[in-house]
Amino acid sequence: PRSLAELRALSAGQLRKLLRKAGVADAGCIEKADFVALAARTLALDGSAFGGNPRRRSRSRSLHSSDTLRSEWTHCRSPTPDRNESPRSRSRSSSGSSSSSSGSGRRRRKGPTDFGVETLKVSADEAAMLSMGANGKTQEKISRVAEAELHLKERELILEIRGTAIQRQRARKYAGLVMKQRLGPSIFADNFDDGDLTVLSIPPDVVGYVQGQNSSVLRSIEEEWGTLMMFIDTDLSRAQRLVIFGDIRGRRGSELKVLSAVETKTPGYFNAVREEVVNRDRYKDPTGTWGTDYMVFRDEGEISYALGKQGGTRRKLERSSGAVVQYVGMGVLCSGTRDERTRVKEYMKWLFQQLEGPVYVDGWRGRKDCTVLDIPNDCIGYITGNRRATLGVMEEEWGTLMFFMSEADERGKGRGGTERLAIFGPARPRRGSELKVMSGIETKSPGFFTRNLREKTSNRRGFDTDRMIFRDD
Repeated sequence: PRSLAELRALSAGQLRKLLRKAGVADAGCIEKADFVALAARTLALDGSAFGGNPRRRSRSRSLHSSDTLRSEWTHCRSPTPDRNESPRSRSRSSSGSSSSSSGSGRRRRKGPTDFGVETLKVSADEAAMLSMGANGKTQEKISRVAEAELHLKERELILEIRGTAIQRQRARKYAGLVMKQRLGPSIFADNFDDGDLTVLSIPPDVVGYVQGQNSSVLRSIEEEWGTLMMFIDTDLSRAQRLVIFGDIRGRRGSELKVLSAVETKTPGYFNAVREEVVNRDRYKDPTGTWGTDYMVFRDEGEISYALGKQGGTRRKLERSSGAVVQYVGMGVLCSGTRDERTRVKEYMKWLFQQLEGPVYVDGWRGRKDCTVLDIPNDCIGYITGNRRATLGVMEEEWGTLMFFMSEADERGKGRGGTERLAIFGPARPRRGSELKVMSGIETKSPGFFTRNLREKTSNRRGFDTDRMIFRDD
């Protein structure tokens, strides 16, 4: 093809063959528009019709739109990487190999040079505040959020803090807030934010609902996301400030959970703060791609399906993608790195496409978040369970997304009468789900996976699998 018009006239299969012939991998392509954009860039055709970067614009359009999922995402565009940044700093080799000199250098490396110990004299009342909770729960919470070690010597009334300079600084700040929070807003200063703070304004009539009896709701959110949360105002006739301390992911998870509760009690509140929430902390993570994408569902049916029974589908999307996923009113927000947000949108798109028939993921062999198993036809019902109950249990246990994957004309034509089960998620959860499925199939069809299996010990660094064969029952 000599023009974009000729390129668009080709089918997805023809575009795929064209890219393979040119030696270009198409693993990141999902829909025809992705193949067109990649082919246009490969063939150096005029990209003006795409409005600049053809691949980025086409990929954004393909991920945002779906024939099944009628709603569309608002997209957080990540900044362009620094041209002076070396390729090695932006990507890591998948081979896992390294020279012996670099390996020995890592072994010789010691801890941070600013690691130290500080002691803080506290009063009896302050020590009592730090000792609140069963088995030192408050100290444990401060330690987790600050990533420092805390030890309260109750007889001497001394708080010992161990960690790097920034860890000790944050531990002192958190401990001071906990010890003096009964004093009210006077304890809070403008310089308390050193990159670890989010402040939310909560309507006065919703404060009790968000806080829960004896602050039980806040404590459960803290436990889930590893944050420190407290109200700092005492005038109950006005909006209350809720402060959230922690890392960027924990703060965003806690913030969205609170906003979801507020929107339940005060519909429309989120619209007033949406721009502030969506743009908060943009690009402030180590990868420089952190952001938030937002989409509004068109009707109750869409949001009900995306939420799942008791929120199971939402949790599945969140854990398998690595992003923070939360529904607020009729909308869904996903926060994370660019790759995490991309995965959320892909996974949600595939979930909705399953309502219309079989789903096939092009380029699954080149994906780093995918494992595919061949399942014998006579074991499919056993692995799936009644109304998908067995697969759902495995997804909940391991935090993965699982579905049978086939093109419309491929059903039942796999190897020896098999169908493909696709498992999406991080490496360890995928492996856990895969082995659990294999164990179930071996129960129904002995030898399907283990016939001629031998022991194996991996020499690969990092996560991998070893095999050991039992000789008898």
